Amino acid sequence: MASKVYSSEEVGVHHLENDAWIVVNGVVWDVTGFAKKHPGGRDIIEAHWGKDGSEAYNEIHSPGLIAKHFGADRRLGVIQTSAEQPATTTPQNALRPAPRRPNVSSFINLAQFEEVAARYVTSRTWGYVHGATEDGWTNAANAEWFRRILFRPRILRRVEQVDLSTTVLGRKYDLPIFCAPTSSVKLSHPDGEVAIAKASVAHGVATIVPSLSSYTIEEIMEAIPQGYPFFFQLYFRKDREGLERLLDVVCSFKPQAILVTVDLPVVSKREDKTSQAPSPNQSQENSEAMERTLAPPPASDTLDANLNWDDIPWLKKRTGVPIILKGIQSAADARRAYEYGCAGIYLSNHGGRALDTAPTSIHTLLEIHATCPEILDKMEVFVDGGVRRGSDVLKALCLGASAVFVGRPFLYALACGGEEGMKRAFESTFDIIFLKIHCANHIHSTEGGTKAVYAITWHHKPKSSSSRPREYCRY
Repeated sequence: MASKVYSSEEVGVHHLENDAWIVVNGVVWDVTGFAKKHPGGRDIIEAHWGKDGSEAYNEIHSPGLIAKHFGADRRLGVIQTSAEQPATTTPQNALRPAPRRPNVSSFINLAQFEEVAARYVTSRTWGYVHGATEDGWTNAANAEWFRRILFRPRILRRVEQVDLSTTVLGRKYDLPIFCAPTSSVKLSHPDGEVAIAKASVAHGVATIVPSLSSYTIEEIMEAIPQGYPFFFQLYFRKDREGLERLLDVVCSFKPQAILVTVDLPVVSKREDKTSQAPSPNQSQENSEAMERTLAPPPASDTLDANLNWDDIPWLKKRTGVPIILKGIQSAADARRAYEYGCAGIYLSNHGGRALDTAPTSIHTLLEIHATCPEILDKMEVFVDGGVRRGSDVLKALCLGASAVFVGRPFLYALACGGEEGMKRAFESTFDIIFLKIHCANHIHSTEGGTKAVYAITWHHKPKSSSSRPREYCRY
């Protein structure tokens, strides 16, 4: 059946709260009632009522996401085209010549990706990725606290053979480094989560699918081998029916675990107080316009601010999937997560984008060592925030982390080179870890059938021979 054709004038009269249409990539959609549910906030939807929203849509979302979300019922038809006014199918900035960027194969550390990304990404992307809450104290402290922890190198330890693999929930991964889940990754690169997934597979680690991904979970799953392990990051929605439909789709792909974000019941005020180098693909904006685009505020209307501990058993029963709480910031909550049957904890302060002056993740890990170290042998422990070097990864592993998640540096790498940028970021981090292990003489070996990490100092006695020993770094 042929699609009905509408003129721009016909679409334009549907610009009201109770009667709203939007054109996206040549297709006319009925978006009545959607603005208040839009995870990115209602303003951007309202601004395009009765208009073509293709450019704003394509900047963040994959072409297939809108059809997946709305289905056929909301698809009204197509926009009339003419030689004078063709339908918009791609963002206007996609027609500009792409700036020439350095060959990422020459990069040797994560800082280089940030330096280059600052020159080439749009001000909106820079503000979204680089920005943090209020004064950015926690964001800065995340990296600073890693520098306060010192290695105590041991010598003559036979380090010719080094094994950097890690085991999470019984599954072995080649590296202990994962890409932290982030929303709207397409802002950094058109391939978004698909590029991250492919790079993760190339380096033998699980990919993480975020709730607010630019691509649908189906599109991301198509990019990786069938049955390849992945984790799903979940925001609890107020709309429980919609939440359950999402969980049904996610569970049909059999995730290794669900990472439930618990540190963002409401969205914080985000700012970016730093300056960005002028991008060669940008025109000169006036300072007022730049100020507005630095850190576009996300929406919190869709998040369930009443999320509480009683929801965790419900989620476990509803999905039958291991649950890991993302956003643990105290030893007390780490212990409680164990008591509620969680398979793991993810120490995070949302990259300094939730509560400013909250503790750093590595500080929380030290607090767990001091107050309830026994849970380190009973749960998976993930850490993110402030990881800028392979030495940071190694310090977190020494302190008991199962795996370490990298956020902003990987997004900068994605912006610089897409999938290849991500691969080089994995490789440069791997190289530094490998070097640090050799220099500090921390090695993995096999003794008595139990994989052990030779310790600098034992901080607590393992409960059993099967417990995973931990290294402890003086700080």
